[in-house]
Amino acid sequence: MTTLIAEGPVLLDIEDGIARVTLNRPEASNGVDVPTLQALHAAILRCHAEPTVRVVLLRGAGRNFCAGGDVKTFAAKGEDLPEYLREATAWLQIATSAMIQLKAPVVAVIQGFAAGGAGFGFVCAADLVVAADDARFFSGAVRVGMAPDAGTTVTLSRLVGLRRALDILLTNPTLSAAEALDLGIVSRVVPADELEAQAHELAAGLAAQPPLALAATKRLVWGGLGAGVEERLAEEARVVSELSGTADSREGLAAVLERRSPTFIGA
Repeated sequence: MTTLIAEGPVLLDIEDGIARVTLNRPEASNGVDVPTLQALHAAILRCHAEPTVRVVLLRGAGRNFCAGGDVKTFAAKGEDLPEYLREATAWLQIATSAMIQLKAPVVAVIQGFAAGGAGFGFVCAADLVVAADDARFFSGAVRVGMAPDAGTTVTLSRLVGLRRALDILLTNPTLSAAEALDLGIVSRVVPADELEAQAHELAAGLAAQPPLALAATKRLVWGGLGAGVEERLAEEARVVSELSGTADSREGLAAVLERRSPTFIGA
């Protein structure tokens, strides 16, 4: 095994053509902030640059894959949140775009929660998704007065259809792994105690396939989405930053931290 990034909020190692990119903030359920998104982008760029990489496993350390944005960090920014989110969403855009542009297939490995723009968005932006049978999926942006990002306004509707995508993004249900499989959000569901083994088996099978054919197939499928994900990323970032300056957004973040129901006033 070759370890390229051994510490920090994102780890990276490569073995037998399989790159493991691990979100490494388990104490925060791998919630993302600017340093984490910068580190993720750097790790993905290393995967771009390593000729031995045939497939990428995107993982989360600890109990949860990724809880989305780091709500505590966001709430602490107060009136400076719009400016902070302009930077955070910019890094989220380029990290998501870099993941989609990778020649190697990206397999997301999901345990616990995959939530918010980052967690749920990375699931939708991955090429294949292996989920533990007790995993849960949740958008949640509207609940805190914001809008979806990481490309989900394009990717989710392509995965599940327009009506179901709007239902998920507007009403924010918590989806079980079985429901996510039925909707086409995940590729396969496996017993929780077999998640790592089965994800590695899938990755090893992909690593044995002809890499040029895999890269071409991935490029053709993503390129056929019509309204491009990358075009939508910039507009999502603008809207998220704008909404984060509203009273409703501050109320939504406070309600999450205080574990209460929010009261929104439309301002």
